[in-house]
Amino acid sequence: MKSHEIRQTFIDYFGGKDHRPIASSPLVPQGDATLMFTNAGMVQFKDYFLGLDKPPHPRAVTAQKCLRVSGKHNDLENVGPSPRHHTFFEMLGNFSFGDYFKEDAIKFGWELVTEGYGLNPKHLFASVFEEDDEAAELWHKITGLPRERIIRCGAKDNFWQMGDTGPCGPCSEIFVDRHPELPEVSWEEGDRTSRYLEIWNLVFMQFERSEDGKMTPLPNPSIDTGAGLERIAAVLQKTESNYETDLFVPIMEAAAGKAGTSIDKDRETNVSLRVIADHLRSVSFLLADGVIPGPSDRGYVLRRLLRRAVRHGMRIGFEEPFLYDLVPVLGQVMGEHYEELGKTEKATRDTIQAEEEKYLSTLAVGARRVQEAIDRTRDAGDSVLSGPEVFKLYETYGLEVATVQEIAEEEQIKVDVGGFEKALAESQEKAREGTRDKQKRMASLRDALAGSGDEAATGFSGYGDHRLEGAKVVRLARLSADGTATAADSLAAGRNGVAVFDRTVFYAESGGQVGDRGKVTWEGGSATVTDTQKDTAGTYFHFLEVNEGTLQADVEVTLQVDDEARVATERHHTATHLLHAALHEVVGENARQAGSLVAPERLRFDFTHGQPLTADEITRIEDIVNNWVRKSVSTDIQERSKEEAMAAGAMALFGEKYGDEVRTVEIPGFSLELCGGCHVRNTGEIGLFMVTGERGTASGVRRIEAITGEVAYDEVRRQQATLQDVASALNVADDRIAIEAAAARDRVKALEKEVADLRRQLVSGGAASDGPIEVDGVKVTAREVPKAPTGELRNLADTLRDKMGSGVVVLASKDGDKVSLIVTVSKDLTKRLKAGNLVKSLAPIVGGGGGGRPDFAQAGGKDPSKLPALLEAVPKVVSEQLGA
Repeated sequence: MKSHEIRQTFIDYFGGKDHRPIASSPLVPQGDATLMFTNAGMVQFKDYFLGLDKPPHPRAVTAQKCLRVSGKHNDLENVGPSPRHHTFFEMLGNFSFGDYFKEDAIKFGWELVTEGYGLNPKHLFASVFEEDDEAAELWHKITGLPRERIIRCGAKDNFWQMGDTGPCGPCSEIFVDRHPELPEVSWEEGDRTSRYLEIWNLVFMQFERSEDGKMTPLPNPSIDTGAGLERIAAVLQKTESNYETDLFVPIMEAAAGKAGTSIDKDRETNVSLRVIADHLRSVSFLLADGVIPGPSDRGYVLRRLLRRAVRHGMRIGFEEPFLYDLVPVLGQVMGEHYEELGKTEKATRDTIQAEEEKYLSTLAVGARRVQEAIDRTRDAGDSVLSGPEVFKLYETYGLEVATVQEIAEEEQIKVDVGGFEKALAESQEKAREGTRDKQKRMASLRDALAGSGDEAATGFSGYGDHRLEGAKVVRLARLSADGTATAADSLAAGRNGVAVFDRTVFYAESGGQVGDRGKVTWEGGSATVTDTQKDTAGTYFHFLEVNEGTLQADVEVTLQVDDEARVATERHHTATHLLHAALHEVVGENARQAGSLVAPERLRFDFTHGQPLTADEITRIEDIVNNWVRKSVSTDIQERSKEEAMAAGAMALFGEKYGDEVRTVEIPGFSLELCGGCHVRNTGEIGLFMVTGERGTASGVRRIEAITGEVAYDEVRRQQATLQDVASALNVADDRIAIEAAAARDRVKALEKEVADLRRQLVSGGAASDGPIEVDGVKVTAREVPKAPTGELRNLADTLRDKMGSGVVVLASKDGDKVSLIVTVSKDLTKRLKAGNLVKSLAPIVGGGGGGRPDFAQAGGKDPSKLPALLEAVPKVVSEQLGA
């Protein structure tokens, strides 16, 4: 069976068993800050299993996109050498939310594996938790499996838990004998060698574990199963590894063809092709879900995967960008099921290509940065490149230690590999610690404010109203200094906390729009709301500071949104929609939204585009938006079905999970988007739209920042005042400012060049006593020169050497308590004299060290008082080396 048939057979089978097919959630978990990526099929259903939300249907089936590259699920280093490790994979899953349990789960799994996929029951095994007699008996009863092929395993392999506390339960798995034609082996050997391969995992969510370790049966036991598509494909297509299936082979063959090699050339080539295919999948799906390359968090993971693929491409012969050219091949393999691949293909190609070009140029720049680091090391009088310095080169430029060592070896500088590994470990631990702290805070907040899944979500009426009387306090939590939350019955004056009300007019941060702030008042008290957030179940969390009185549970309160901030936010949000549509008109439909911020003070809009916007394009965008502002068009906001909205042409964001019912915001005749945010009633309320900045944030991603309304008017007044100040300083009319400023800049550049030329003439001319002397027939110039940048010292040395034609130049300069030393030797003398050897003999005189090439060397020292002694020693050192 082809992979797409395996996936569809799974979905169709469980759909026929009353499971509702649910589309894969994005790789970025929605509303769950405890996870960086969706790493399992059950992630989007977590709130159902925790009882925080009610499922729309008691049964579900999915083919879920998953990514495992961080935390305990870090498979990155195994990808390539291992036949079954991946960063991106698909998890086929069927779920029961308190409906059926072990018997039906076993029956369904067995029936699909043996009848749907046609696997021979004689070649199958089942595993159960060693204490789960019920499951063992059901396997025997339902499937007829001999008891010796029902394997009992310990908790490490066959007991699942979401965390140290919470839902948990035993697991059961289906294994297949991949080589039944061979003599049988023991279970231990077959499992260890992957001859007996796990293809199905059933989690029986049966207990609730408390902090003291006690396990209480859940009132509604549930089922969470997972079957890896890649593994099943390998079994059904009879391949030794997942990479030999139709999910990977087309990509690997395309990459091999472009590199002028083949899949079966050798093991190293095959490993690199596997890495390229796997990482292409991860990178493309991350980009499709709205993640962009960046220096931290998810963006850093994406960039790391992309660069790792590029490095493996270089190993098989690629010298130019290539990964972007494989994106259409991935679309042919998986695009039929994941339509986002096709709809984002051009933007994905552009972003990957730009990132590849940037990385390849970074490698070249990185080599120069290594040389600069070596120069700094010598200037400091050291001969070892420090671990933190090497780590900085690794983190900033992606330079592996081996690359740094190669360059350093040429310069006769050692590398502190142990220090690098320590710095790397500390950085990784710091990142993990930050993630753990964030997870701890979020988990404590959820625990402190968690309600029953039977409770309705917080009622929101804030689109039309900014004030609400008679709201009731449902739950309270107290916030500690480190941000963790604990449940509370009351919050006294001076306390920071979080409140959940039965109803609210405060908008919770979502879709790029910041959370509302405002006031809460009650009889005898008041509090300031500083932020509003919500969880995936629709519960609104109001972060507040109690000003006076005591806020208690069950008390009725009055909620008042900060009107000025909300109205300003609404202006910026509607302007963002106008900006998005204007971008499509000016630069094309491929300007896809890649992130946004809508706040009272400004808006920020990230979009995919391969090059900076020109001044003319920015002006056209401003003109288009302001034209629609002047038209004063009424916004049309509706609730409608997702199908109806998409049919009407509404823009949706990939990476967002939409329900069956959606809210659309339309500026008739110009823009229609799915959006749950707050907007003006009429575009005229925006007042003025003004772009304040445009820049790149990542490869293939640009950012526009803009302001509206009063903020824009204030900025216009500020700019006018600045222009008047500049005109006054230059003593010119307003229309001459640019001309006079450019002329002043040119004069400064000319003066800087003149100073550098004078310094070079001064040094190259020098006093007669500073002229070259002859040492055993070799011209030698040795002198102290004024303090100058290292690059300029090199140029001065080259100038003096070229002036002599043949000879040795030694230049030394001091800067405070440091000495810089440069030695050059003309090419015709390098067989007799080595600049690196000269520097090694001279540098210790000033308390330093260094090294370099035969024609050029550099060193640093720590004792400027010995500089005259160093210069005096030059002829002797040259003579000794000539004699040697």
